Amino acid sequence: MAAMQCRHNEQIHPEWAEQGHEYYRAVWVECAELLDHFGWKWWKRHAVDRDQVVLEVVDIWHFGLSELIRAGELDMALARRLQASLADTSRSDFRLAVEELARSSLSSRGFDMEAFAGVMRALPLTFDELFANYVAKNVLNVFRQNNGYGTGEYRKVWDGREDNEHLSELVGTLDTGAASFPEDLAAALASRYAGS
Repeated sequence: MAAMQCRHNEQIHPEWAEQGHEYYRAVWVECAELLDHFGWKWWKRHAVDRDQVVLEVVDIWHFGLSELIRAGELDMALARRLQASLADTSRSDFRLAVEELARSSLSSRGFDMEAFAGVMRALPLTFDELFANYVAKNVLNVFRQNNGYGTGEYRKVWDGREDNEHLSELVGTLDTGAASFPEDLAAALASRYAGS
């Protein structure tokens, strides 16, 4: 995932690591978007859209991973901490876990791996699910860049639905374990985008 994230970041800007982007800010903003898909407004009825919640968790991981890479904190010790955090079977309230991740990001101006693992446990989301959805969202992000996202030419809404919704639907029709999954997904996205 780190290699894929680096390639994507380099596609946006070759010196991405020196740009000084505030990845922690993107993390807490994504936390708010995630809660909108999960539901928090007690004054109206809301159904949880788990597919979109998972994609928001993946978006958080994109920014967190970028921060960890830039800070030089990706190592085996971090991997062991993540593994230990995910092995913990205790679950907290999902909204509180998301708020803890946002709070931690704001107070540290960084990325808290344990708080992120807490969000995964509370949902729950396995590492394998995170990986498959990370690959899928990475394919979409590359697709967006290749189709004018950075210049404003990309259409994020296709046939009345956001591209993330199309992504979730297409992932459900493909074998995420296949070696050709990224290429198959890219082709399916291109076909749908062209037809919209």
